[in-house]
Amino acid sequence: MFRTFLVAMFLGLSGFSLALSTPAAAAAAQAQTKTVILDVENMTCNMCPITVRKALEKVPSVVKAEAKYEGDGVGWAKVTFDPAKTDIDTLTNATFDAGYPSHIKK
Repeated sequence: MFRTFLVAMFLGLSGFSLALSTPAAAAAAQAQTKTVILDVENMTCNMCPITVRKALEKVPSVVKAEAKYEGDGVGWAKVTFDPAKTDIDTLTNATFDAGYPSHIKK
């Protein structure tokens, strides 16, 4: 890390900063996220989860999204996001806009 700093200084890169990560900072970032599971409709093949995942990943503040086709037109999506920046309605609207209505798994 120090070597990177020296190279940046040598090259005259302005705005270069070192991000120091601590376990406390990582834990604080993790505490700010929420994970939900959505039941997703209209899935008909193994390509559908890719479309659902990509639609969810486009939502600002989504940290991680995964989806799976279970058969018979249904599947699920597991989404980790920052609830201070987005909400469940935004997530379900994203899947709906992609052609896959969804709701919170009960």
